[in-house]
Amino acid sequence: NCSDGLDYLAMGKFFKGLASSGAWACFDEFNRINVEVLSVVAQQIISIQKAVKAGVTRFVFEGSDIALDPANAVFITMNPGYLGARSCL
Repeated sequence: NCSDGLDYLAMGKFFKGLASSGAWACFDEFNRINVEVLSVVAQQIISIQKAVKAGVTRFVFEGSDIALDPANAVFITMNPGYLGARSCL
């Protein structure tokens, strides 16, 4: 489960590993992450998606040149009934 303690730096580390290894991950209850962090994380995911779409084998992610395995995938679940999400609505 995602927690409000996750920041964009921690998420960036997850994404670097996923993008370079071709692994898949499911981030559960993503709405627990602070709204400000969610905005940056969305841009991180878009960056990876654009690189896959461009068909490149390497790309710059968060200032690091990393390998890209296009088999990577990120899945996200959100629980709108979670009390912490009410402040985001």
